[in-house]
Amino acid sequence: MTGATDSVLFEEADGVATITLNRPEVRNAVDAAMTQALAEIVDHLNERSDLRVAILTGAGGSFCSGMDLKAFVRGERSSIPGRGFAGFTARPPAIPVIAAVEGAAVAGGCELVLACDVVVAGQSARFGVPEVKRGLVAVGGALLKLPARIPYQIAMEWILTGDMVGASRAHDVGLVNAVAPDGDALAAARAMAARIAANGPLALRASKEIVMTSSSWRHDEAYDRQLEVARPVMESADAREGALAFAEKRRPVWSGR
Repeated sequence: MTGATDSVLFEEADGVATITLNRPEVRNAVDAAMTQALAEIVDHLNERSDLRVAILTGAGGSFCSGMDLKAFVRGERSSIPGRGFAGFTARPPAIPVIAAVEGAAVAGGCELVLACDVVVAGQSARFGVPEVKRGLVAVGGALLKLPARIPYQIAMEWILTGDMVGASRAHDVGLVNAVAPDGDALAAARAMAARIAANGPLALRASKEIVMTSSSWRHDEAYDRQLEVARPVMESADAREGALAFAEKRRPVWSGR
């Protein structure tokens, strides 16, 4: 895997890719090298028809503390035009992504979480977009995505106070899908990834594409637009295999075609 470096680890098994932010000495803060590596991994995932779901996590008991400020002072940039923070937030992979969060997901780290589709968190995990406390603006996606994920007033409270929020509260308002015991977030994410990976790979990608793009469709065109995305899947060999496997009461064998 060409996108993997010492600061970003990549592994795969049974159709599931695991991406690990690996700078635990700085709570996995994002520098230029990590940004480039993540962007290359996104491209790799999009090229691989056999990978069905990815997990994004952090090493050393922390998810991500956001931008590496020391690297920023050195002139490094932790975003890529058109791709967003960490080369990830504005253009995440086409396959579903699960965030497995231990410790802090702060600032850009929280925006990485918001770029994922499903979130599993350890009991002591914390989330926050504290940019306003430093006179900054959270332009890595939090202001765009957080009000779409949770009730508007709660999103605005988090954004305007910059306060940290615990995993239980994040679960209560719908940001987090499941809370696991501390240290078990990755295992819980892998269990959920296995449930997702059991499904048709073409259907997974098409379903995510429709969900991600349909907000910009006019109401009177939405049903036709979704059919444009879904039709190749409905006419695929995998669709036939899924129906046949159901009739024969067996697990489908997906070909990705």
